[in-house]
Amino acid sequence: MIKKNSSHNPWTEKDEKEHFPCLMEWWAAEAFFTSIEEKKKWSLKVAFTEWFENPKKIGSISNMTLFDQNSDKHLVYYRRNDKKRLKSEENRFYVKFEDSFMEGSFPQYHMFFKDPDHNIEMDLKFQAESYPHWVAQHTTNGWLPMGLGVYRYGFIPKNQLTGTMKIHDKTYTIAGKGYFEHVWGDFDYDKPMYPSALKKTFKTYLKLIRWWIREREIKIPKSITFSTDNNPFGYDWAWALFDNGWSIFYGNSMFWIMDGPATGTLILTKDGETYTEFGNVGARYKKINYVDKFDFYYPTELEVTARKGNEKIYLYFKTTNTSREYVSTFPYAKYHWIGLSICELPGVAEGYYYDGKTETKLTGVCKIEPQRQVSKLGHNSLKLDFMLPPKGVGIDADLNSHYLNKRITTRLHLAPRPSIKFNVKKLKEEDYSH
Repeated sequence: MIKKNSSHNPWTEKDEKEHFPCLMEWWAAEAFFTSIEEKKKWSLKVAFTEWFENPKKIGSISNMTLFDQNSDKHLVYYRRNDKKRLKSEENRFYVKFEDSFMEGSFPQYHMFFKDPDHNIEMDLKFQAESYPHWVAQHTTNGWLPMGLGVYRYGFIPKNQLTGTMKIHDKTYTIAGKGYFEHVWGDFDYDKPMYPSALKKTFKTYLKLIRWWIREREIKIPKSITFSTDNNPFGYDWAWALFDNGWSIFYGNSMFWIMDGPATGTLILTKDGETYTEFGNVGARYKKINYVDKFDFYYPTELEVTARKGNEKIYLYFKTTNTSREYVSTFPYAKYHWIGLSICELPGVAEGYYYDGKTETKLTGVCKIEPQRQVSKLGHNSLKLDFMLPPKGVGIDADLNSHYLNKRITTRLHLAPRPSIKFNVKKLKEEDYSH
């Protein structure tokens, strides 16, 4: 039984409420559910975001995506107000944008979302079936760095969802599972290198670097790919809920790495009470989509492995629906960054968990959400393949630059036979789409 005052609950009522005047804050709800009467499958995400740089730069957003998974269609409702933050209450968790709101206190939340553009109303109850958890809870107490700023990231990975959905003048009873998160801090996507919390930021970086090194064996990989798309101001995110009741959270800040060691975490809970956080994580993109207008790629299928002592997790995330590609351009941007992209992909996850003795098969639903900080340089990638003893000694490099409109490949092998090759060619139009 989930209890509010349990020692497993790290959240206070203060944690749940608004933290004005921090630079940025958001609350987000994800869900997979079924409309009982018509037996259709749906996926939902709603996020309320607000920011406060100064009295002249204040605003809020309501962003809602409803996926009809049976017909592979989705409806989007997006509103932005650059003059007001969210409506809130001082003594309890309550945030409102226009007619939509979230309220409550762990373990029960009430949410009402209205999309007047598509005649949709959703009245939902979230009953937590797992305790909240901070990302990097045992390392930094939930604080994470972003550029020269810092933020706190908390989530509840498993909730029982019940309620009603009115769509196209018909009302349906709905039931399913949901995810809920709350993030706030002094960081700014528009100006990520603005020194908003320098002392705390550097301490947080140092703690995470020490933890990351302790968690893994540092060695030269056989292959690694870097990409300007995967700069550390974006991330790869996934939430999965498995058929056996387990749940995972995956978050990777990437640090320009597209294929190789992940500079992030995978968090597993089996019972909703205790959490295991894996720092030794590797990621590989199996399929990617290209966004031509802003010249960046994001994964639609990815492979993630994680290890901790004798424990090992292997997961394959795969989208099952056409993604929603959302790009918010920066109205005040003058220099390098164009905007922020979040791509939403409902899907399935499968793999296994191994505890050193027994292997447990994992299958379930997942949500994949790659976030990208889009730059004026567009897409540029560098793949490095290392030849290591006893096979030999050498390195192959493949530079693919949209900015230069060139592909440059080099080979430098010292053993078993010395070999040097260098080739430059101009990219063709079809080279950009995959």
